[in-house]
Amino acid sequence: MEVLLSSPRGFCAGVVRAIDVVDICLRKFGPPVYVKHQIVHNPYVVNDLERRGAITVETVEEIPEGSLVVFSAHGSPPEDFEKAKARKLKVIDAVCPLVTKVHNEAKKYHREGKKVILVGHRGHQEVRGTMGQVEMTLIDDASETELSGWDADEKVAVLTQTTLSVGDTAQAIDAIKEKFPEAVIRNDICYATTNRQEAVTKMAGSVDLVLVIGAKNSSNCNRLREVAESLGVPSYLINGPEEIDPSWLDGKERVGITSGASTPEVLVESVIEVLAPEKVTIVSGVEEDVTFTLPKQLR
Repeated sequence: MEVLLSSPRGFCAGVVRAIDVVDICLRKFGPPVYVKHQIVHNPYVVNDLERRGAITVETVEEIPEGSLVVFSAHGSPPEDFEKAKARKLKVIDAVCPLVTKVHNEAKKYHREGKKVILVGHRGHQEVRGTMGQVEMTLIDDASETELSGWDADEKVAVLTQTTLSVGDTAQAIDAIKEKFPEAVIRNDICYATTNRQEAVTKMAGSVDLVLVIGAKNSSNCNRLREVAESLGVPSYLINGPEEIDPSWLDGKERVGITSGASTPEVLVESVIEVLAPEKVTIVSGVEEDVTFTLPKQLR
């Protein structure tokens, strides 16, 4: 068997920054450090930080008054900051700067009097945080677009979740533009999501199977699996080698491997070790050199 290893893969700059924030807080201030929502969507990362004293919670109300809390990379609505202030919490916001950019765009277009549409997945943490910034309408990228109650001359601005399928998002935006030809379109899908999907597309034509390493609740991991599957290649999303079904590998000579933006490379290495291929070939794509500065409290 040969393994084709997609590149780029794994951690993006926003995930590196968010994990670094919790790590520095644990070393600088000591445990416990509360984290509102999983810092990134990967259980290996979350469990590693929790072993060292991080405590993951889903609501601000769960955090004892006066504690230190890190808000996750996905972004939080303003009401969470208000609740934190009322509880005298010390907040360090680990939101990805590219998500903050979407929040700022939403506020800008709302101030200009435009109706804001967000293309994204209902219930995802990033979408919750963005939807809380200003009044806006959510359109699921994978469903029919229904804006029948709006006039065609309505002033509209369209934003997107950063971790969507490039193809599905383009379809959703095209449907919106049909009804609102003058709409302002901001494609906010981040560089890492785009690069990983392009790399999988490049790799998929050369393999019999694709394994995407990452968590089930990771949007960008799910999109990677869907992209490979849409190209006619059997594709599975797994957290690690223990989730591999041996029957998937029957008759497969070339297995493609990639990982989502919140997946540590150690999990990719563990999958390759279990597969024990005769050969590992890197399928190179775009070189990434993006870095983000730490929140001002930690600089």
